[in-house]
Amino acid sequence: MRDQTGVFVCIKRDGRLRGCIGTIEPVHNCLAEEILHNAVSAGTCDPRFPRVSERELPELQYTVDVLTNPEKVETTAALDVRRYGLILETPNKRGLLLPDLDGVDTVEEQIAIVKSKAGITDKEPYTMYRFEVIRYQ
Repeated sequence: MRDQTGVFVCIKRDGRLRGCIGTIEPVHNCLAEEILHNAVSAGTCDPRFPRVSERELPELQYTVDVLTNPEKVETTAALDVRRYGLILETPNKRGLLLPDLDGVDTVEEQIAIVKSKAGITDKEPYTMYRFEVIRYQ
């Protein structure tokens, strides 16, 4: 728990996403602080959802994904949506998608989702990085 690494914390209620916030690179002094900060942020700061209420707390499920260091890949053949998360990066944009997500079955879908999240157009060149996660549920 003293290591520094990127972490994503996702919150679900009744199997549906309720909040998800994370860091690609660590911003806190240790893994425990990274998890704590991202867990609170997932419940209170995800702009896609209203803040989690106190009465919801007993109904929530949490997933913590600890990221490995991203590695640059040159071809989509090196990707696998079940095993690897994906980061796409341009000089001024970056997007990420965690691995093994329901409804994401192909590398093409994974790339399209990350491009959309990052605002990367089809005409923009980008660099690809893959990473693995250690998932705790």
